[in-house]
Amino acid sequence: MAPDYFRSLILEHNCRRILEVGAGANPTLSPQFVQANGLSYVTSDLSVEELKKTHTPFEQLVLDLSAKTVDPALHGSFDCVLSRMVAEHVSNGHQYHRNIYKVLRPGGISAHCFSTLWALPFAANRLLPEKLGSILQEIFSPRDEHLHGKFRAYYSWSRGPSNSMIRRFEDIGFEVIAYTGYFGHWYYRRRLPWLHQLEMLKTKLLLKCPVPQMCSYATFVLRKPR
Repeated sequence: MAPDYFRSLILEHNCRRILEVGAGANPTLSPQFVQANGLSYVTSDLSVEELKKTHTPFEQLVLDLSAKTVDPALHGSFDCVLSRMVAEHVSNGHQYHRNIYKVLRPGGISAHCFSTLWALPFAANRLLPEKLGSILQEIFSPRDEHLHGKFRAYYSWSRGPSNSMIRRFEDIGFEVIAYTGYFGHWYYRRRLPWLHQLEMLKTKLLLKCPVPQMCSYATFVLRKPR
């Protein structure tokens, strides 16, 4: 589970001030965890409307880290920048991660969980018109549109742990601490069980002979050198 994953990273790396990108109506960390560990936790989103959807004790910030510039006052401000299922919605991955590098303190970490492009549902999400994509989303994975709205997906830099992707992050200046790809998904299970069985067979084959470009999901942890 993403919350457990991020909590363990924050404690392992002794992060004190954390920025969550795209937190919107669903911050990952709980007030109890933040308070118990004496953390400073900032939740951010592109949209003030998304931030207003939840009542939270956390500091909130309207922020676009894929913009050409980021407020210099934020440079070197955070020990950890994290996101959960956000990276696939970023239109310019290079600019996004460059800006994350800028807002991190030396020794700070950048940790993200996201879907990757070349699993069939996510490729369809990228290539199909938005209206059709929304219809398919409702059929295969319905959810509360108020708290979990559907946003356009670009999949810029949203890939599995290939050598070329690792080099991209190193070229920005990051140390790649961990980069893990995951195979398979559950999108067909409810509506198309026969296709789900084929997906599980494909997943077993990929676990035996991994191909990073065919991941469905990935996580990574990057560090800004001290």
